[in-house]
Amino acid sequence: MKKLFALILIAVTGISCSSSKVDNAAQTITKESLMEHIATLSSDEFLGRSTGTEGEEKTVRYLVEEFKAMGATSGVEDGSYVQPFPLLGQKTMSHSMDVKAGSGNRTVSSLTFFEDFVAWPSNQSERVDINNAELVYVGYGIQAPEENWDDFKGVDVKGKIIVIKNNDPEYDENLFGGKTRLYYGRYTYKYEKAKEMGALGAIIIHTTPTAGYGWGVVSNGWSRERFYVKSDENADMGSTEMNGWVTYEAGQKLFSQAGLNIDEMLEAADSPDFEPVKLQNTRLSVEIDAEYRDINSRNVIAKIEGNDPELKNEYLVLTAHYDHLGITTAIDGDVINNGAEDNAAGVSAVLESMRAYKSIQSELKRSVLAVVVGAEEVGLLGSQYWAENPTVHPGKVTGNINLDGMNVYGKTNDLVIIGYGRNTLADKVVEVAEEQGRTVKPDANPEQGIFYRSDHFNMAKVGIPAIFPNPGNEFINKPDGYAETVDSVSAANYHSVNDEINEYWDLSGAVEDTRLFFEVGFRALNDSNLQAWKSGDEFEATRLKMLEEVKHPTP
Repeated sequence: MKKLFALILIAVTGISCSSSKVDNAAQTITKESLMEHIATLSSDEFLGRSTGTEGEEKTVRYLVEEFKAMGATSGVEDGSYVQPFPLLGQKTMSHSMDVKAGSGNRTVSSLTFFEDFVAWPSNQSERVDINNAELVYVGYGIQAPEENWDDFKGVDVKGKIIVIKNNDPEYDENLFGGKTRLYYGRYTYKYEKAKEMGALGAIIIHTTPTAGYGWGVVSNGWSRERFYVKSDENADMGSTEMNGWVTYEAGQKLFSQAGLNIDEMLEAADSPDFEPVKLQNTRLSVEIDAEYRDINSRNVIAKIEGNDPELKNEYLVLTAHYDHLGITTAIDGDVINNGAEDNAAGVSAVLESMRAYKSIQSELKRSVLAVVVGAEEVGLLGSQYWAENPTVHPGKVTGNINLDGMNVYGKTNDLVIIGYGRNTLADKVVEVAEEQGRTVKPDANPEQGIFYRSDHFNMAKVGIPAIFPNPGNEFINKPDGYAETVDSVSAANYHSVNDEINEYWDLSGAVEDTRLFFEVGFRALNDSNLQAWKSGDEFEATRLKMLEEVKHPTP
């Protein structure tokens, strides 16, 4: 009996000691430690940290020095901490899009670039010259066997331009996640499907309700220089020569020329019985000239190795993007987009979390991998490159916590998880938050598809259970209306030269959230099981495939 009591006492004491070490490590994450990194990275000296610039070079050097100083080892085989990747910049120089009647002998409407449409070469060619192409409306352009949904119904669209409704069906909670936008609703899926089906081009009809943002976001975003990860695979779009968007009004011109009503056509797409509609008596001619330039960017990768002989070969991945918008048009004489909230704050949280994990390295079973990515602002390209060229097999990654923007405005009773309820890592957030007397909320605007708009998405695409935390809005000890005020301030500063440390900043919220995710990560690192997607999730099949690859590697 005495021996049994002694064993129980040792076990309880061991758990208490371990818990105390974790708590002490979390306490090292402070307002001062976070602010030091944020103030440095968002200073004018770093020139806005734009991709392929001196500001990026400075940022990479800073990150490498910080990881070395804390004792984290390189997560790259050559010991450099740096994973370089090549990018291709594409800028369109001239554009024309003409709606033609009959077989294309008569132009009935010339659409205006920027005001009516944006378009670009999809195969990285210097010129697009499409003459009198036939048009086929394919509804949402979705093929989803698990939903018994096929918008193509066997219709051959090779050599034709397909016209597509944005988003995915929302009318039924039992289809496509109801109001929650799935990847089927993202523009990237539409263009990928056009390539798969052999279409000559793809045009998405923009409406603010189906996009979640106005035409200005589309026209401004797609008329600037675009970037791609440079590779033979990404350059090969098959027979698809052009991708683009048109406004609702421009779409109306396409349909009316074919004797169709655009509202009736958009509504018709909300049926599994929808069949593609050829736009009779309507052709489209498109001319685009483009220029290209080569750019290099980098991911910075650091590792803290776990102690379990087997589990140390599995990883928790922390991500944050370090890049921002660099130098742009002056506002009140200021030309530097400092990117304090977006995303010096997230990088700071990763750095301080890694430092805290290093202090309790002996308590970690699995290893921690910090992947601080570049080129997020130009299309999530750093995380895309890592996912396509991973430094560890995705099947050996237990989960991903992506920190893109932190709560810099004070403590809250709540927090939001983009990906709430989708995997067991998200469940751990709920568990830890409840222990702290806080609540976790799902995305309040799931129709906007935010899950697909930050770096965790590329992790999810290769099967890794991923979460994307967002700040809460139930502020503690702040005046009435404070949440609305800081929402307005944050929105006004977003992607502008005004994203700087300001009088509203109160890093007590960032500290609280970073400590919470540190604890979530610690539990994932020491869980007996790898984290998993919930049954039926759109990324579950890929996860199972990756796990199988680890069990049975290809010779």
